[in-house]
This record gives sequence, C-alpha cells and structure tokens, in this order.
Amino acid sequence: MQELQCLFALMLGTCRKFVDPSAALELLKDAFRSAEEQQQDVSEFTHKLLDWLEDTFQLAVNAKRPGDKSENPMVQLFYGTYLTEGVHEGNAFSKMEPFGQYPLQVNGYRNLSECLEGAMVEGEMEEAATPQSAKYGQERWFTKLPPVLTFELSRFEFNQSLGQPEKIHTRLEFSQTIYMDRFLHCNKELIRMKREEIKRLKEKVVLLQQQLERYLQYGSGPARCPLPDMLQYVLEFITTRPAAALPSAQGPQAGLLQPQTQLMDAQLDRPEGQDTETEGRACLLGSPSVQPLGTVLQPPAPRVVSEAELELVQTCLQRWRQETEQDVQDLKESIARINLSIEQMYCDPLLQQVPYHLHAVLVHQGQANAGHYWAFIYNQPRRSWLKYNDISVTDSSWEELERDSFGGLKNASAYCLMYISDAVARLAADEAEGQLQREVEALPPELWHYIQEDNWRLEQETEEWEEEQSCKIPQMEPSPASELQELSSESGSDQSSGCTQRAHALSAEHARIAKEQTAKAIANCASAYERNGVEAALCKPKEVEPVEAQAGERALTAQAEPPQDAQDAEAAAQSSPQVSEVEIPSVGKIPVRSDVDGYNEEVMLSPAMQGVILAIAKARQTFDRDGSEAGLVKAFHEEYSRLYLLAKETPTPQNDARLQHVLIYFLQNNAPQQVVERTLLEQFADKNLSYDERSISIMKVARAKLREIGPDDVNMEEYRRWHEDYSLFRKVSVYLLTGLELYQNRKYQESLTYLVYAYQSNAKLLLKGARRGVSEPLIALYRRECLLKLNEVAASLFVSREEACVAQGISILNESVIPCMHLMSDFEICREDMDAIQVMRNVWCSYLGREDMDEKLQLKLGELLPRLLDSSTEVIVLKEPPKIRPNSPYDLCSRFAAVMESIHGASTVAVK
Repeated sequence: MQELQCLFALMLGTCRKFVDPSAALELLKDAFRSAEEQQQDVSEFTHKLLDWLEDTFQLAVNAKRPGDKSENPMVQLFYGTYLTEGVHEGNAFSKMEPFGQYPLQVNGYRNLSECLEGAMVEGEMEEAATPQSAKYGQERWFTKLPPVLTFELSRFEFNQSLGQPEKIHTRLEFSQTIYMDRFLHCNKELIRMKREEIKRLKEKVVLLQQQLERYLQYGSGPARCPLPDMLQYVLEFITTRPAAALPSAQGPQAGLLQPQTQLMDAQLDRPEGQDTETEGRACLLGSPSVQPLGTVLQPPAPRVVSEAELELVQTCLQRWRQETEQDVQDLKESIARINLSIEQMYCDPLLQQVPYHLHAVLVHQGQANAGHYWAFIYNQPRRSWLKYNDISVTDSSWEELERDSFGGLKNASAYCLMYISDAVARLAADEAEGQLQREVEALPPELWHYIQEDNWRLEQETEEWEEEQSCKIPQMEPSPASELQELSSESGSDQSSGCTQRAHALSAEHARIAKEQTAKAIANCASAYERNGVEAALCKPKEVEPVEAQAGERALTAQAEPPQDAQDAEAAAQSSPQVSEVEIPSVGKIPVRSDVDGYNEEVMLSPAMQGVILAIAKARQTFDRDGSEAGLVKAFHEEYSRLYLLAKETPTPQNDARLQHVLIYFLQNNAPQQVVERTLLEQFADKNLSYDERSISIMKVARAKLREIGPDDVNMEEYRRWHEDYSLFRKVSVYLLTGLELYQNRKYQESLTYLVYAYQSNAKLLLKGARRGVSEPLIALYRRECLLKLNEVAASLFVSREEACVAQGISILNESVIPCMHLMSDFEICREDMDAIQVMRNVWCSYLGREDMDEKLQLKLGELLPRLLDSSTEVIVLKEPPKIRPNSPYDLCSRFAAVMESIHGASTVAVK
C-alpha cells in the first residue's frame, strides 16, 4: 500500500511524461510468484489485488468499527450484492450474495445485454408447490451496484477431446453506455412482465418463421424452392409456344430437327452387327446440315393449349403468385416488427434511470495458453480513448476499440469490461476542470515532498542529459565583467522558466545536424555573399573556396597576438581569461568571450546557427544605425527569406532540404505561422550567440521578445507536437540511411531492423501529410529485398542438414523474417509485399515431404510452417529500437546524398 501511495502520488503531481512502476511491480511479482503457477490471468490478478487492498484498508476501519466492512472504501467502490431466488424440486429458495467481478459467458450470445440476461435467468421459473413446477429454475437480481462495475467475459473453455483449454473467438458487442435498471431487484415485477411478453413474442416469431419457411421451401421432395418462384416457372411453361406451332417451323430450325429423325430411323433399320456408334458419328459429322446437339434444344412447352385454357391458367397463376409474394412480404414485415419490439422492450424511460458508462476494456490477444494483454481507458480530461500497451500510451478511438475488443477478427478480444456509474463519471469530469490540482495540494506532507524530490531529480537528469548531448568544449573560468554577468543572470532566468527552457531545448536539438561538410557549405555560401551579395549566396555555388577575412572586420573587440611558445601561451591565458579565439567558417577567427556559459562549437557549426550568424552580419548596418531591436528585425527577415526560398526549391533524389533546417520542414508542411516565427526567434536567442557585442545585444532583445509571448499567442502544445514530428522525421531518416548502408554492405539482418523501425515510425508521420515523412515505397522496397535475402539465407542453412546451420537458419526466421512478415500483414499490404511473402512461403512449403530430409528436420519444418502461414496467432513484439547517434559527426545531408546516389548508380556507399 505504501508503494502504491507513492506511485499514485507521482501520477498526480509528476512533471515526467510517464511514471516508472517498477518498484510496485516487483512487490506484486514477489507476492504472486509460486512454484505451481507461473502466470495469472487478469481476473486472478485483479481478485488478489483487490483482496489485498481491502485487507489493508480494513486495518484502518477496524480501529474505528472492528469487523465492519461496509466502511471499507474498496468494498464501497468495487463490491455489490445480488439476490438469488429460485425453485428446486418444488421448493423455493432465496439467498443474498456479494460480488466483485461479475462473470459472464460469451458463447451463444450476440451482445452484453444478452450475456447479462442469460446470467440472471437460469431454467424455467414457476411458482413453488404447483403440479406444473419446474425441477429447477432461478433468477438473480442486483440489490446493490458498486460505483465501479466489472464484468469478466469468459472466453476460455476446456476442450475435452484435446485435453487442453481453448479460447473462444466469437464476436460479442457492447456499448459505451448500458442501463442496469432491468436487472435490479426493485424492478422485479415489471421486468418479469416484460420477460413474459418477450417470451410470448419470441414464440410468435418462431411460428411466423415456420410459416415463412413453408413458402420459401415449398415441396414434398428433397429439392425445394420458394413457392412464388415455382408459380412463376409454371407460368413461363404455360406461356411457352410449342416448337411445331412456331411460325419459323419451316425455317432453319426445322432443318436442324430433320437429321435427328433420320439418324434415329437409320439406327432402327441398320443391319445386325453394324457399329451403331461409328455410323451415328459419321452421320452426325458427315452431314453438312447437321449442327451440334446443344444448338437444337428447345425449352419445354405444352403440346396443345387452347386460348381459353391459356387465359384461365395464366390468370390463376399470376394471381396466386401475387398472393404468395404478398404473404411472404407480410410475414417478413411481421417478424421484423416483433423483433424490433423485443429489442426496444427495455427502452422504457422508467428503465433508463441507472446508466453506467464504459471506462476501461482489457483486451487479450493470443490463445488460451499464451498471449498478450493491453487496455483501453477513457480519459475524461481529454474526452477520448487511450490505449495502454506495455510502455506505450497512445491516442485511440472507439472504432479501434471495437475492432480489437469485440472479437470475431483474428485472435484479439475483450476479456474484462469496467463500467462506472453516472455519479463517478460526473466526478471524473469535475476533476478534469481543476479538482486534480486541488488533490495534489491536499496530499500529506510526506507525499508532497516525495513528488517534489522526484521532480527535482528530473531537472537534474535533464540538465545532465543536455550536457552530455551538447558535447561542450572545455570552458575557461568566467570573468567578472558586469555586462556578461548580466547576460548570465538573464540566461539563468530563462532556464528557470520551464516552458521557455523546454521550447528552447527543442529548437537547439535540431540545430545539431552537421559539423564538417555542412560547415564547409555554409563557408562557401558566406564567401559568395561577401563577394557578390545576397543573390549569389542564395544560388549556393558549389566550388567557391572560403575567403579568409581580416580579424578587424570580424570582431568589435581587440585580439591578442598568439604567443610564440607554451610559456607565453600560459601567461596570455592567465592575463586575459575572458577572451579566446574560435575558428568559425564563413566568419573567420572570432574572439569569443569564454566566460559566457554554454558556448558549443558543434552548435555554432550547424547550418541553423550559421544561417543566424550570417543574418546578423547582413543586419550590421541596420544595427549600427537604428539599434539592436531594428537589427534583430532585419536579421530575422533575412534568415526567414533564405529558409523560405530553400523550402520552395524542387528537391532532387540526392538532396532533401528538410534535413538542413527544422524550419524548412515546417514551411513545406504548412506549419502555423506562430510556430515558425517562435522557432526562428529562439534561434536568435541561443546562448551561443555571444561572440561579440552586436550578437549579444540582438540575443538579449530576442530573449525579451520570447518572454513577452504568452500562451494565447502560441499554442505550446501544438508547438511541441511540431517539434516532436520533426525529431521523429530526423530519426526516421537516420534509420533509413543506416539500413540502406547496411544493406549495401550485405548485413541484411541488421539492415532489416533499421528499415522496420523506419517504416513503422514513418507511417505515423505520413498519416499527417505526404511531406511529413520520407518515401514509403523506398523503405518498403529495401525492407522487402532484405526479407527475401534473409529468407534465402535461412532456407539454404536449413537444408544444409548441419545442426549448427539449421539452428542458425531457424533463428533468422524466428527473430527477423516471421515477425516482419506478420508486421507487414497487419498494415494495408501492397501487392509487391504480398507477392514477396507468398514467394517466401512457397520456398518453405516446397520442402514438405522431401525424401532427402530426415524425420527430425521435417518435424522442425512442421513447427515453423504454422507461424509462416498464419499471422493471426502471432503476437508481434518489436525489439528495442536500434541505437542511433543523432549528434554524431556524420552529416545527414551528406549521408543522404551518398546513399541516394549509390542507389541510382548501383554502387556501394562508403561513409567514413
């Protein structure tokens, strides 16, 4: 209970995206662990957990009122009572019983209401001590319903012939709101009347169905057909004119009939012993006037029919057919009306006073002896369904819940349903409007301090992680310069603002894309700008050597001459600790104030930061003339224009501009203007822009403007989602590039892992737009090629008949091929993937019954084939995603170009 207290407190007040329940789970696993049972299902676990919680709360209750369980909050929340009334061997009985999780049978029922009706009524109920008493019958009535009503759906049964349990996969529907009035003891008399009425209506439906069956299955022999159709056939027969009476009897049809008569006469007059079959064939084939028999068949028709007979019979048949069709239609409508009355029998407003709302659905996928659980839970604050699947919590929908929970498709279905009363649902809605915060504030002091300590640890972890990711260069001791102290304090105040700090971290993370090649490209661009202006820089000349600039043109502060030996260098460092030189492409050697915390060379060399540095350089005249705020506006528009033009360029197979800058991704995907502008403004507020007085002034103004932006100006949740999408896009790109490089180096198994994760993550992005992710056909192509190569390798190892090779081949199948095949089948599979899967399956099916395979190999093949052929029984659990280094020195743009060029040129990628 203490561990659960801590866990629930963290769930209320943590700043983390998730809470780690490992400590509580370890305690639970220790309590459940036993030699006899290795695994409990969800009902066993819930029973035991509720029992333990009840016992724990009872300790507090006993201190006030010993033995009184009515005051136990677990009993009040999860337990109710029902009354069992019945007749057994003519004797009436009645018994009150408590219940927690109410079990329901699934077999034979279409929906939850039918399951409950079947559970509440068993046998025929009759009055006791009457001559017609049933031997057995009973009814159950709920006398008290708990606020949380839990139904266990019994989807497992024991197969006596096989001697093992089996899962029931039949479909069972349930709704988001159910009304429990019809099962309450207080409505017993009314419900009994309605049940009698339903019983009478069902009996009537049976009689009508039997009557309808007489019309639809008419006849006394084994072959039966609908009576209206039969009358129609007779009507067609009586109205068919005999062949001899047709006006065209002397035409071509008459000529076709004559050879048949001649043939029959010839057969009767033939000499004894003559081959009738040969003669008949010769007669049929030799006569040019004879046609195939199929062309001369005439429909059956009466030989002689007078006009009076035809008119009389035709009139009768038409009337009879119309009458029978009307009878059939009336029967169908009567059955439909009665069934509708049965379905609406309990829609009486008097029986809709006790609503319960679906709160959680526990789903089981697999078979009786193995499987996987996940849950759908309705989130009141979000007014939506969430899917809890191990460590993953994702948005869901009622449609997805229906597909996974109702059953009848594949092998996933609901195993437990949790409904909450109307009062609990209203309370949850009230909590969504502020009650949650009040609950956090009302926590005991020890739990409040526990939350505060965990949030403090989160801040420490975040700072350590950012420090590791930033790969900071060694810093010199800070100087006491007053202006830089003011800058440091401003930086500290920014970091104290959680929202600004987190937002800033997002854009800063995207800045660390490249180091060497991108720095060179920026240097070329800067050189072109210095020589020919903005137009030349935007054209991005490929072969422009960087121009060394004079130090006086690059900095506003004086530089010290480099010392001649190590002793002079040490003395110079001690005498002027606040200034150090850094070589930055496109700018040259810049005296950077080393006492400014956080300078990061790798960030300074990134395309995003180089663009900002160039924009500030272009705004130098505006800055000198009109001040720092005007300089920021000028630099902002310069950088925005550059990125806008880059976003409008037509991409080539070897160039994806989205990898260069986060804003190009945003602009190409029509991100909100507020998101674009805030992201760019954060680039100008980066703490690394502290290499001279001008950049420091512009950075200060940018930070001040950031602080002025409120929640009403920018939707920070939307802002966060856009940056998360770009991070995922970057991750997909790394997965794809790594997978393609491994594929070209013939490391197919490692390559497949990266390509699978690239495809899965990319699919999420493409749901939001075509330019949100990378090319899906490209990933699918090389994923397919990897699969075919791996399957070929596994098959060759398997047929080698060497034990080690066979084991290796089976391992490749189990770890890579089969999971990927089944994962592909879960999506909307394309024709190429389907054909590839069929090719792989055919390879293994061809080994069945081969004489050169011993019995042991055939046995292993028999174990593999069901998993290869049927994906419905496979629970796909992806391994941990492969490790990638987003801050590695590899330039993504360069890698992308190299891989795409190698694909089109069919050459191997070589990346240092």
